[in-house]
Amino acid sequence: MQKIILLTALLTSSILAQFNANISPITPQVQKRMINGNSWRNTCPVSLYDLRYIQVNHWDFNGKTVSGELIVHKDIANEVVYIFEELYNLHYPIRQMRLVSDFKANDWKSIDADNTSAFNCRPVTGKKNKWSKHAYGLAIDINPLENPYISKTGHISHKGSLKYRKRVHRYNTYPDHAVLLKYDKATQVFKKYGWRWGGDWKYSKDYQHFVK
Repeated sequence: MQKIILLTALLTSSILAQFNANISPITPQVQKRMINGNSWRNTCPVSLYDLRYIQVNHWDFNGKTVSGELIVHKDIANEVVYIFEELYNLHYPIRQMRLVSDFKANDWKSIDADNTSAFNCRPVTGKKNKWSKHAYGLAIDINPLENPYISKTGHISHKGSLKYRKRVHRYNTYPDHAVLLKYDKATQVFKKYGWRWGGDWKYSKDYQHFVK
């Protein structure tokens, strides 16, 4: 009897943990979050019409299936869902996935919270006159503390990322599994769909950054 109950529980857990995703245009509610959160304004290089709001399941750092959200360009919305479905099937963990609007579009705060995000109407860091690919919804930063930006001099800005300077898998933990290495299956999923990875940059490295 006990075995039957356990088997039923495992089957139920498996059913509940299935991957789910939804793509929708930017609704008035999401638009309000974006404007109030300073992640979109009329001077941005992309219109709200050309963006899509995505909700996807992902594994968190507690081994649970949770719902995350992203905003990306409409031309890659379906592809992004396919990518995150593959990441889900790999059990690749993501600490959290919230709109950068929840952090008032402050990239520093979003990174410090280890937040995975995509669209943010902002210039390239250090270049005020050039839009970032994030401003078009064509870039995703994933688990930024475990996958930091490292300057060509070796500088890492976020203290929480210092222990990830050496790019290896050391421990059987969720944060360790979140570390992206060149030949990891998670990294290769993005590349399979034609995305470029900041970990392949010649001098500085941006291990969190994937761009279409």
